[in-house]
Amino acid sequence: MYRDLHAFVADLEARGDLVRVSEPVDSVLEITAIADAVVKRGGPALLFENVKDRDFPLVIGLYGTRERMARALGVETLDALGERVRSLLDIQMGGGLFGMASNLPKLKELTSLPPKRVRRGPVQEVVWRGDEVDLGRLPVLKCWPQDGGPFITLPLVMSRDPESGERNIGMYRMQVFNKNTTGMHWQRHKTGAKHLEAAKRLGQKLEVAVALGGDPALTYAATAPLPPIPGIDEFALTGWLRGRGLELTKGVTVDLEVPAHAEIVLEGYIDPNEDWWAEGPFGDHTGFYTLEDQYPAFHVTAVTMRKNAMYPATIVGRPPMEDAYLIEATERLFLTAAQLILPEIVDYHLPPAGIAHNLINITIDKAYPGHGYKVANGLLGLGQAMFSKVLLVSDDRSVPVTDHEGFWAHVLKHATPGRDEQFAKGPIDVLDHASRSWSYGSKLIIDGTSKHAEEGGEVVWEPGPARSADELPAHAEIVDQRQTGSGFWFISTDKSRPGQGANLAGWAAREPLAEGVRMVAVVDADTDVHDFEDVMWTLLNNIDPERDVVIVDDAPGGAVWAVDATHKLRAEGFARDWPDKIVMDPSVTDRARERFAALMSGDPS
Repeated sequence: MYRDLHAFVADLEARGDLVRVSEPVDSVLEITAIADAVVKRGGPALLFENVKDRDFPLVIGLYGTRERMARALGVETLDALGERVRSLLDIQMGGGLFGMASNLPKLKELTSLPPKRVRRGPVQEVVWRGDEVDLGRLPVLKCWPQDGGPFITLPLVMSRDPESGERNIGMYRMQVFNKNTTGMHWQRHKTGAKHLEAAKRLGQKLEVAVALGGDPALTYAATAPLPPIPGIDEFALTGWLRGRGLELTKGVTVDLEVPAHAEIVLEGYIDPNEDWWAEGPFGDHTGFYTLEDQYPAFHVTAVTMRKNAMYPATIVGRPPMEDAYLIEATERLFLTAAQLILPEIVDYHLPPAGIAHNLINITIDKAYPGHGYKVANGLLGLGQAMFSKVLLVSDDRSVPVTDHEGFWAHVLKHATPGRDEQFAKGPIDVLDHASRSWSYGSKLIIDGTSKHAEEGGEVVWEPGPARSADELPAHAEIVDQRQTGSGFWFISTDKSRPGQGANLAGWAAREPLAEGVRMVAVVDADTDVHDFEDVMWTLLNNIDPERDVVIVDDAPGGAVWAVDATHKLRAEGFARDWPDKIVMDPSVTDRARERFAALMSGDPS
């Protein structure tokens, strides 16, 4: 459908789903303030034609709705992605590992449309080499006030293992340090980091190319957690999605193939023997800042581009953001793949408040005692799902996995604290700021399925009514509170001492009005207890479950989960710095609203 970004932009504009902004706009914070307001109301993609002191237009929000994400991938709905995979594999449900093995040969179709090599492409119409390279001419965004500088946020980073020849494309943020150097945010689990380790063993530099723009399906593919099957890579996935091979051409200063129809390509190298550079802070997809750390430096030897190049960008931060739809595309695409290994899965969903790795809602066909734990633990063993922190399991198909509060309410009704949960330890996303140590923490599975006799039998608990702060008991440390009517008691506090959150949660769980409550959660005062999504986003970010979720057995209405979702103090034994939530400078937002009132209010006409 779309060979390049220009074709996608033209189609969105023709459909009234893209707005051109001709007024001058600042790449420092202002574009973020506008784009954040637009994406949170499901507004159009934006093409900023006049970015102050920069030489290129900037397009943002390309994947900012479910419909645009589906259109980018050439399907009517994101559910159609899973249907395509199901049709490809012709799955016989219940096959388990045998079924997976029998279907693996069919995956060859994913490699049947390999990339096509061409001598030259539009992306090399203009070439900057050596001293001509100046990344300051690109409209790279400084997204949030505490960011350490401008960051390239939608890069397709291409590298090759110098030992095996394995090729990888990933999306890793890149802080621009100067006119020809950026950071490369290769976390320890990422394939690019493994390529760099191989280059170090061989005593050589690692060539890298970074594409910006091109076929929007390739941009998606760079975010997809592909299975480790020979021949299946991001180029192959793009070819399968498009029904044609992607055109590649050789870089001008690196021995790597790059997308011929990209907008811009940065070519260069990383020296594994060079000291790493300080990178960050960065307002990340968690909705919190990731703090400054050390990462490799990418040295740019050339920049190639189309004559009419545009710079694609995205912003991440407090959900929902554009990345939620990239995540949903992956969720739909890989549902069938998960069912190959765990055929009991009926459906699953990663709610935006869970920022991809903090929460999975799962519905299963339950057949025997412990089945919910079997499926949840199986998911924890599958690829990127290993980073998941909280998993909720139900066997009631009538409750949609996409109904965030409704799914929680159903699970709480069918799960008894102290009986129907499981704590485990394992790898945690390196961006998780609450884990007991960097990249290592705990997980919580809550089994909300109907119970067999061997599991203690079915107990259906009913929540009490919703209650506001003036109906609930007072406490000197409470800033605001409410009971939701779905089994939660949310409390906010100004934390100033060790143990304050945990003690307050324990106090509330033992209060008489906790009789209609299954989970008490205490959060910091900057969280709105009247906004379920805000509370759950904060809670899931701020807990290490084994440390912060306690079962209170002597609660008046039966056992309660008491959750300390406040920030953690060094006096509590927490050894790392705690990051701030991402908040835009109000003066920037106010100024943007004055200048772009119609756009930010929802009437761009």
